[in-house]
Amino acid sequence: MNYRADTAQCLAQSIQGCFLNSEQALKVAEALSAEGKLTRVSSTDRVTKAILFRTPGGRHLAVEINDVKSRGFAKQVKIVFENAPSGEALDWKAIAASLGITISDRQFKSSAYTLKGANLEPGRQMSAYIQDQATLERLVDWYASAEGTADATTALDRAAVEAAMDIYDNLGAEGFAARYPQFQDSRQYWVRPSRPRAFSRYPSKPVAAIAAGAHTLGGGWSKRYTAASLLHNAGYIIVDADDRPEPVPAEQYPYLITGAERVRACALTNHIAPARDRGDVDVTIVAGKLHDEIGMKQAWANVCQALRGPKFQHYAAVPPPREVGPEASTTTTFTYDLDQRATKQMTQSPRTAMNQILYGPPGTGKTFATAAVAVGLCLDIPTSDPLFAEDRRDELMAQYRRLADDGRIEFITFHQSYAYEDFVEGLRPTTDPADPLGESTEATGPAAGSAGFRLRSEDGIFKRICERARLDGGDQPGDRLDRQRPVFKIALGRRGIEEDRITLGLDEGLIHLGWGGDIDWSDERFDSFEEIRREWQEMKDADATGKDPNIEMTYSFRSAMQPGDYVALSDGRDTVRAFGRVTGEYYYDASAPFHPHRRKVDWIWQNADGVERARFYASYFRRHSVYQLRPTTIDWDGLESIVLGEDASRPVSGARPYVLVIDEINRANISKVFGELITLLEPDKRLGELNELKVRLPYSGAVFGVPANLHIVGTMNTADRSIALLDTALRRRFEFRELMPRADLLGTVEGIDLSALLSTINGRIEYLFDREHQIGHAYFINCKTRSDVVDVMRHKVIPLLAEYFYEDWNKVAAVLGDADEGDADRKGGFLQRKQLATPAGMGGEGEATPRFRWTVLDDFDFGGLQRK
Repeated sequence: MNYRADTAQCLAQSIQGCFLNSEQALKVAEALSAEGKLTRVSSTDRVTKAILFRTPGGRHLAVEINDVKSRGFAKQVKIVFENAPSGEALDWKAIAASLGITISDRQFKSSAYTLKGANLEPGRQMSAYIQDQATLERLVDWYASAEGTADATTALDRAAVEAAMDIYDNLGAEGFAARYPQFQDSRQYWVRPSRPRAFSRYPSKPVAAIAAGAHTLGGGWSKRYTAASLLHNAGYIIVDADDRPEPVPAEQYPYLITGAERVRACALTNHIAPARDRGDVDVTIVAGKLHDEIGMKQAWANVCQALRGPKFQHYAAVPPPREVGPEASTTTTFTYDLDQRATKQMTQSPRTAMNQILYGPPGTGKTFATAAVAVGLCLDIPTSDPLFAEDRRDELMAQYRRLADDGRIEFITFHQSYAYEDFVEGLRPTTDPADPLGESTEATGPAAGSAGFRLRSEDGIFKRICERARLDGGDQPGDRLDRQRPVFKIALGRRGIEEDRITLGLDEGLIHLGWGGDIDWSDERFDSFEEIRREWQEMKDADATGKDPNIEMTYSFRSAMQPGDYVALSDGRDTVRAFGRVTGEYYYDASAPFHPHRRKVDWIWQNADGVERARFYASYFRRHSVYQLRPTTIDWDGLESIVLGEDASRPVSGARPYVLVIDEINRANISKVFGELITLLEPDKRLGELNELKVRLPYSGAVFGVPANLHIVGTMNTADRSIALLDTALRRRFEFRELMPRADLLGTVEGIDLSALLSTINGRIEYLFDREHQIGHAYFINCKTRSDVVDVMRHKVIPLLAEYFYEDWNKVAAVLGDADEGDADRKGGFLQRKQLATPAGMGGEGEATPRFRWTVLDDFDFGGLQRK
């Protein structure tokens, strides 16, 4: 189909208001599909709502064929894209400005958005509103090839790569392919593990994608962020199907590390790091062996030079090696001592940093310092690392934003009205029905309400990050259930009467449904509940309503349930006897002797005797054969204890650090905010520690503890409140780090010595007031011109001084060097003083106390602040 010619006239007239409509947009996408630039994912029968397409690189987009008539987007077509394909956030603002389009991150929900691996569910979308064909084509081209602005995949962490390989080991090739259907069988690029494993090589694309936290990823070397490139730059060795190192096209792709840099990366990843994992006291690297592993050609001298050099010692945190053998030979060996105590110090955050407060006067860089502390704690970076250098501030903040996006850093600002209900948990009104699924159950908490609403327990930021930290799997991500996934109750037959049907499902990895008649519901249009209802009414029962179990349960089994979701096999209303993960799409088995509607399942846990439902779900199971359990009622800790073992929900030793940053921590009533949890902050009271403590929360009734891998970093402005006035309980449980003004960080700007200026101001403030009300260097740190300095003095420093001294302008003048002992009018460097006339009746001449009008001058003279 060539739609370009058909719309040429419309395009020519677009400036007069001939806009692309949604049907025309669909034809453009189909034309691009005919050219190989897109592949239509949605079936050709779909003609309503969203039509799904996929780029050659695996990115998805949906053409919404219903024109948007609200929010100012009339006459524009909405196209829904993946906001962060491959885990990389694209620069949507830049492309919107370039093409003159409108974008929106307002989220939409449609069953079409998640078909066949599409990553378009709410929370992962970006919508663009298009006016013409040319713009749509340019946008699709950009989307198919654009690299992300986020650095989530700029480098792979070895622990994440090894964790991805653990998943492959546990599932095997077939099980892995079933769980991650978006990855096809590897053909060319494989990755060799860094330590002995069940397999000698692993498919590079899924390993890199899982390690990067991406849904899918490009393969090969063609881009910096494709699988082979990422793994290669992380020190892994890319091999072919016969386990031979692949030639590295470094000349063609300059972002691939080579030479000594490659030698150092491979030595650390494949020799030093595994030895540390084992707890070895030393490790020996043979130059020739490493040379051949990498696939180098007669470059033994280069390998030896890299291994003995100081760069490698700093890079791998090892002392100079003991060298044996010829100076540059295949048999030259290098033995490195591995100080496990030093290693532990580098890879684990010190206990003294678990709770800390950075305090000082305003403008001393506390906010940036908390970012540096948070990044250092999360990434286990020593404070001496170059990343913390002043000239790498942007890089540090990029790491901070990435960790915040990953949920490992949270930021909150306290204020006077902040309370326990905001911080930990509280009750919030909701108009949702108490039992949206119609389950027969009694209320389980103080949620009863009236007048059309009820109260529901809602988690605060502290409880949420504690749970994320507690459940972090570290290098064992496969050992936990995905708590964001739905859980469906399924019944395969009546116990004792239809035991053969239950046994079939358990033995064959299968779930089956008898409702839905003999209709094959595989067609894509049956994603929609309305389409299922309409088909059942036309084919079976014209009077059927949406509550008909044939309709309701068919939709749950065929459409609501998705691969990756969980199923709990019930045995009556009070028992569960198996738990599994859905691995396949719905299919219709016409030859089945019973229940032709089927799906494949990987049973994670089975117990013929069953366990009590109440251990993980407070409500009775309904009699429906299949339905989704209410998410808020599921006790995931209880479920994991059944499925994975009693200790499954306890923190693992390798859990990654998390950081909660509390800005202005002294502005809230600490006792009111933390409540009974203040004791749980102590290091020895954390979960898994010697004196572990848990409490039962008052609103949800949940048993709660603070994990050991959560750090709390607060900031405190001493100009607002002295440290001496802080809650004593808080002071006992936090370490305090003072940040004072650093005049030495300031230079000279157009003849103004900023260092002397700040030192002079602060010396006078300390004399007239106290040291806690000094002015920080951050006020002046970005001043490049005299005009910048004037603006800071006029709009920040002078108003702050007036606030400090409660509008006592004599003291403000004293700080600025504009005061004297006389009563005459005076013009200083910053302020002008004029004596006010004494009103009649206020005393004769010389008797009344002189009063002055103070004015900030238009031009400043900094001479009085260049000296103390």
